[in-house]
Amino acid sequence: MGVPHLDAIITTDLTKCFQDVPALGNLNLRIKAGTVFGFLGPNGAGKTTTIRLLLGLLQPSAGSAEVMGWSVAHDARHIRERVGVLLEHHGLYERLSAYDNLAYFADIYHLEASVKEQRIKELLGSIRCWERRHEKAGSWSKGMKQKLAIARALIHDPELVFLDEPTSGLDPAAAHQLRDELVELVKQAGKTIFITTHNLEEAEKVCDQVGVIDRGQLLATGSPSELRGSFSRPKVIITIGGGAGAAEVADGPEVAGGAEKPSPLAAKALAALKHVSGVQPVAQQSVATRGLVAENRISVELSDPDSVPAIIRALV
Repeated sequence: MGVPHLDAIITTDLTKCFQDVPALGNLNLRIKAGTVFGFLGPNGAGKTTTIRLLLGLLQPSAGSAEVMGWSVAHDARHIRERVGVLLEHHGLYERLSAYDNLAYFADIYHLEASVKEQRIKELLGSIRCWERRHEKAGSWSKGMKQKLAIARALIHDPELVFLDEPTSGLDPAAAHQLRDELVELVKQAGKTIFITTHNLEEAEKVCDQVGVIDRGQLLATGSPSELRGSFSRPKVIITIGGGAGAAEVADGPEVAGGAEKPSPLAAKALAALKHVSGVQPVAQQSVATRGLVAENRISVELSDPDSVPAIIRALV
């Protein structure tokens, strides 16, 4: 099923307030059909609110939106029949098998029997779960459930798919695997994808275009390469042993100076940080993390500000 419109999503001054508290303010977006658009921002920035407005599940306080050429205000039901959605919860029936979950949702969308069988086989094959199709969904790991939920969102061959934080709550290895398979699945499907995330690395790997939102305000849009470096990342300075262990967060560019060979304590800390999502060893000079190691002091930059608690857990 092709997308008949050049723009899959258009919003004009889209605004939502909850009891006079603004959750989204004057959002203006234009997303081309056939692209993967990432909505990047911290928790509570307005990402999920935007999806619910575009689906007609919330009424805007002001402004308007069009999805696939249809007005959300007047054609919300028509839109919901033609999009795929994965919100905060996977929406699966855990007592049903993977196969029966997809069959159930295929019946909801009135797919013909032959089409239903073909779609189920294609989708379970694409997420490498065909051999496990008769297992109950409730017995699967969270990562496997998320993959099945994405397949469920694609069962009726929608023109547009909304994925709200699809890797949220997964461990780094599972999140990395799901991202890789999501990229492959998206390329095969050729759909317009609207994906929300708070992870810069995820946006860079998956998306063609990215919009950055914070506190309900759209800050910038562009390709990941255009936006990379436009916003300074929080810096965490960690002192390990030899005094009051402390961690402080500061904004700004990297301090001047060359990297030194880490002390044994610092080297051990860096090894522990390898397993924290959004943080990588300083020595790799990666996009996610650049830093300066001096004695027992480590300075790292984060691609994901929510990684700070995980850093603390990794080091204690």
